[in-house]
Amino acid sequence: MSAVLELDRLSLSFGGLRALSELDLQVGEREVVSVIGPNGAGKTTVFNVITGVYEPSAGDVRFSARPGSAESIAGRPPHAIARLGVARTFQTLRLFMNMSVLENVMTATYGGTKAMPWESVLRLPRARREEREARALAEDVLSFFGQRLAGYRWDQPAYSLSYANRRRLEIARALATKPKLLLLDEPAAGMNPAETHEVTELIGRLADERGVAILVIEHDMHVVSGCSDRVVALDHGVKIAEGSFDAVSNHPAVVEAYMGRHPEDLAGAE
Repeated sequence: MSAVLELDRLSLSFGGLRALSELDLQVGEREVVSVIGPNGAGKTTVFNVITGVYEPSAGDVRFSARPGSAESIAGRPPHAIARLGVARTFQTLRLFMNMSVLENVMTATYGGTKAMPWESVLRLPRARREEREARALAEDVLSFFGQRLAGYRWDQPAYSLSYANRRRLEIARALATKPKLLLLDEPAAGMNPAETHEVTELIGRLADERGVAILVIEHDMHVVSGCSDRVVALDHGVKIAEGSFDAVSNHPAVVEAYMGRHPEDLAGAE
């Protein structure tokens, strides 16, 4: 499986604080890789380095928009990385609450339009054509989410949606950029068990049906076990385990990172 994303000995320091330390990580085509770890492990920092929010102190980030076309994106501005095919969601919702559901998704397409502002104001042919294309793309993406973001909701403002549907809308907006790599930061946060199950299935469908490589940060182990091809565990910016969910969840270093004590000590305390 060719790698869409490669982190090569990636390190990041904030003054004397080492946030990431020589991290190696790969995500292949149509693969779902979950990053787990306790709070402060460096999970969101990984996303911020990949998307250009932070420039790494050492190491490299390589991205392949097409097979065999890997290039370094370390230190590039976020908008340039997004145009290459990297999209993300956030821990906290970043929707335009007073805009409609359809308009929220359409905003993600305008970075690729070529019509000048005056063409849009005068409604010239190129602007009208791009507007139709943006709407068609947004409708296609929203249709992927079925009844949760069905047609009758398209004209409703985002603030009228339930919390779970707002989460889905944020994923839809990211998907509208036609990403090769999708970064999901705690997509099931705040959801009930039924909603969590639906999001788990959604992540799998995104990889299988949309052909997107996915890197997930998630604390809910039901989501991680249900959608992941591989799991990477971090602690204080260091990779402490990698492999299948069962192998990583039972790894002594992972148990110790979450529980604060070595598994043998925990067993002896029972």
